[in-house]
Amino acid sequence: MVRTVVAGLDGSSESRAAAEWAAREAASRGLTLKLLHVSEPVPEPVAQAPLLGGETLQYWSEKVPRDAADDIRLRHPGLEVDMQDVTGRPAEILAEAGRDAELLVLGSGRLSGISGFLPGSVGLAVVAHAERPVVLVRAGEQAADEHEPDPAGIPAAGTPFRPVVLGLDTDDPDDAMIEFAFEEAARRETALRAVSAWNLPPYYVYGLSLDPQYHDEIARQKAAGLSEVLRPWRQKHPSVEVVEVSRSDSPGRQLIEASREASLVVVGRRVRRRSFGAHIGPVTHAVLHHSAVPVAVLPHH
Repeated sequence: MVRTVVAGLDGSSESRAAAEWAAREAASRGLTLKLLHVSEPVPEPVAQAPLLGGETLQYWSEKVPRDAADDIRLRHPGLEVDMQDVTGRPAEILAEAGRDAELLVLGSGRLSGISGFLPGSVGLAVVAHAERPVVLVRAGEQAADEHEPDPAGIPAAGTPFRPVVLGLDTDDPDDAMIEFAFEEAARRETALRAVSAWNLPPYYVYGLSLDPQYHDEIARQKAAGLSEVLRPWRQKHPSVEVVEVSRSDSPGRQLIEASREASLVVVGRRVRRRSFGAHIGPVTHAVLHHSAVPVAVLPHH
């Protein structure tokens, strides 16, 4: 089986940004890029309309991925690029394609008025059901956005990468998610910023009001727990600088704040098999909507 990075493509600005991000990622991994253009079935009356006949629809369904593939080949010489046009339900087809991919990359629109994502129903559905890592890339994302500004303060793709941010639950860490974050940092030759935010149980609040030192003791325990979780990964990836952040705060707020100085945010999604479907989780949901940079979501049990 050919190892690939798959990018969903629909001709929108966000999907083009996702395809470009996926191309850079595929090149850095030495993998093939597969552009997947998914078209929903057109109702028969619409397909037979004079301006939207079958030939016209077929032309555009072939033109979108073909032009995108040609553009990417020009910008990334040496990268193997495949393209495929499929008709069906986008969420189902993309999730299925992600099962055999190293990475599935999708576009997300920019929120009006603030920095962040607007994942949309298809993106959220794919994230909620995908069995492999999914990355959401905002519209307008540029290669320079992942790098530190140059000495003049201007974004530049030739400067060092910004850190990779990892959202970590020290009570239930997932090895695959930690490994993914370390590998992404190593590929970028940048630091890994491991963020563990925690909230005190309600029954501690009264005690803390009587003993201010109690909070400091819990903070020390939480920081020590984060260091313990990361210790074997530091040893496995000695070239990666690790910055540990352990704070009493909303995990979502801390990760969103950290995303402003990052190149990528890595979060998890717990796989829960329930009769009424899959869920993303409140922290990951918040990060998907408000992160300033691409977000990688890794499913774990």
